[in-house]
Amino acid sequence: MAKRSSLSIRIVEGKNLPAKDITGSSDPYCIVKVDNEPIIRTATVWKTLCPFWGEEYQVHLPPTFHAVAFYVMDEDALSRDDVIGKVCLTRDTLASHPKGFSGWTHLVEVDPNEEVQGEIHLRLEVVPGTRASRLRCSVLEARDLAPKDRNGASDPFVRVHYNGRTQETSVVKKSCYPRWNETFEFELEKGATEALSVEAWDWDLVSRNDFLGKVVVNVQRLCSAQQEEGWFRLQPDQSKSRRGEGNLGSLQLEVRLRDETVLPSICYQPLIQLLCQEVKLGTQGPGQLIPVIEETTNAECRQEVATTLLKLFLGQGLAKDFLDLLFQLELGRTSEANTLFRSNSLASKSMESFLKVAGMRYLHGILGPIIDRVFEEKKYVELDPSKVEVKDVGCSGLHRPQTEAEVLEQSAQTLRAHLVALLSAICRSVRACPAVVRATFRQLFRRVRERFPSAQHQNVPFIAVTSFLCLRFFSPAIMSPKLFHLRERHADARTSRTLLLLAKVVQNVGNMDAPVSRAKEAWMEPLQPAVRQGVVHLKDFITKLVDIEEKEELDLQRALNSQAPPVKEGPLFIHRTKGKGPLASSSFKKLYFSLTTEALSFAKTPSSKKSTFIKLASIRAAEKVEEKSFGSSHVMQVIYADDVGRAQTVYLQCKCVNELNQWLSALRKVSINNAALLGSYHPGIFRGDKWSCCHQKDRTDRGCDKTHSRVTLQEWNDPLDHDLEAQLIYRHLLGVEDALREKHQLLCGKAEAKSPTGRGGAPQEPLAQLLRVLQDLREAHSSSLAGPPPREPHHLLELQT
Repeated sequence: MAKRSSLSIRIVEGKNLPAKDITGSSDPYCIVKVDNEPIIRTATVWKTLCPFWGEEYQVHLPPTFHAVAFYVMDEDALSRDDVIGKVCLTRDTLASHPKGFSGWTHLVEVDPNEEVQGEIHLRLEVVPGTRASRLRCSVLEARDLAPKDRNGASDPFVRVHYNGRTQETSVVKKSCYPRWNETFEFELEKGATEALSVEAWDWDLVSRNDFLGKVVVNVQRLCSAQQEEGWFRLQPDQSKSRRGEGNLGSLQLEVRLRDETVLPSICYQPLIQLLCQEVKLGTQGPGQLIPVIEETTNAECRQEVATTLLKLFLGQGLAKDFLDLLFQLELGRTSEANTLFRSNSLASKSMESFLKVAGMRYLHGILGPIIDRVFEEKKYVELDPSKVEVKDVGCSGLHRPQTEAEVLEQSAQTLRAHLVALLSAICRSVRACPAVVRATFRQLFRRVRERFPSAQHQNVPFIAVTSFLCLRFFSPAIMSPKLFHLRERHADARTSRTLLLLAKVVQNVGNMDAPVSRAKEAWMEPLQPAVRQGVVHLKDFITKLVDIEEKEELDLQRALNSQAPPVKEGPLFIHRTKGKGPLASSSFKKLYFSLTTEALSFAKTPSSKKSTFIKLASIRAAEKVEEKSFGSSHVMQVIYADDVGRAQTVYLQCKCVNELNQWLSALRKVSINNAALLGSYHPGIFRGDKWSCCHQKDRTDRGCDKTHSRVTLQEWNDPLDHDLEAQLIYRHLLGVEDALREKHQLLCGKAEAKSPTGRGGAPQEPLAQLLRVLQDLREAHSSSLAGPPPREPHHLLELQT
């Protein structure tokens, strides 16, 4: 049994943002922080006060997190980025919206007194005395304090207030992980109701001290407990009046918190076997469960249910059979060929998910070079005469206005070149397409041809394939390459228009040059010869694509499995120390790293021979490094055991916060089952004779911060999680259980009416079995020890409100 929490985040758009640049505009992007830890950075949208991002993320994290905050920033090339405002959603807020928090939220000003983080370790005692008891407060240490100084650290000290008296600890210079071990005593009056206040501050020589957070302790409760020790989360100072929202604009978000208690695998086997049996029998069996699931799934959650079912059957080797069953069900209720797979049915959504899960690497191989070329060329492309901008052309001193006809002709030439390159890449990719994708399209092609066999429908099987491959896979990726991980940044306005026009051309080819497509936008006519030629090439490609036999499918799948593609790869900078002694300098050398399910390897270039660097079984932690250590906030450390079992650390620098978190996530996923994972680590480096984070002088000293092995990002190439997928299906079915019972009773009534003996036969059996399985799983959850996730580090005291 395991408790898992995840955040589904969609950052949609912003509006009415304030202008931060002298041009009267801004260059906004978002930073997402979970408990003040940067997890995600969106792309920058240039020169706008109403940016659209449309970016989606899923973060897996421990159930003990407290809040997720969205900071809207303005990117500046020459100075530090400006903070426009933020939106903060607490865990309680998200938990109160089971279907997710969705809508527009006003940005609020970032208040320094609320930007607190970290925990403080206190020992609190009530000591009996001859005249009166005394309150003893030992301030031991703190961790993960907010860095307030330019060097990426703070100079923290603590003030302890009680009954009108204030005492202070010493100042620990340049540390977010200070250790004080200082004790203070106060006279405790009988019946006193005043609280004990422990405040952390950053000392500054010239300016005012910065607030780092506080803990307020109920002394009356402490008197009952007599003694308590533990880590306390630092809270913001809410005694000061909050500054008004002002006119900072709004942010549209969709955020959903999901807490799941995942049972052992054996508990889900009856549910999985029942669903698999239904898929294996297909339309030859009772055929109740999949149609009933589709019938009881509303539009809001259809994509989620489709993705979960698809992953579950993909893990069981039945994805092709599951999709084939959905194809047959949709074909059975479709009378018009031109409406086939045009709705957002379970079949359409499942096929979309299938292509993203099984075909993303294939998509990258085909589209990657074409998308890169469009971004690099930055050509002005426009086919709509009403939108053409005529500009000067020619060499220096010989400028002349370019005519509209010239603009249209050059644009058509550019789009034709991109289309030819794309179709050429597609036509050469038959063998590169994953075997399971080819086999699924084969089934789709055959089913559609069987359903519409007449000569007038000869193009329908091809359109059925292209409706998914072109209209729901290639075209969306061309229009939004950032959302399909093809580019790190969104396209600017000019590039975005080129991509949109290219996507339209691909859609026209995918529609087999249907008259309806041509009639919509007559100004696309100059590309019609290229479209018609593209249709011929695409039909030839599909004919070859679906020409795959069972044996070839198995052979291709076996060859693909033996290759074991890398989990993650790309350039990183590895830390090198030059010289010896306290004056040794540091530098980073660029190498190409590759992470597989066996080892982390490196080479000088992507094509060079790789050398194994760290075996995965020896990894003990993968964590971030404090910014002050190397003057960069994008450095990670991999702690591992060498051949003789000694702990070693390698420092790797990434180019941005997203790349840093992606590498950390990948390293944590592949080493999650390692036996010797660390529970704590040093966020700093050992320089000279001490750790830069906590200033301890013993190199082997226990780490001063908790590791974050459970904080990961979900990505398209993640391995399947069979237990979690089964739990999500169970959770969905539980939500529609009443509808399932009604359907079961209806089927029972029909069966009894048809049966001569008045008793129902087999038709209701699968649903009856499903309802029994749901009841068993409900009981398994109830009998497990799963309670609500812990909200704070364990201690008996409650914070004073």
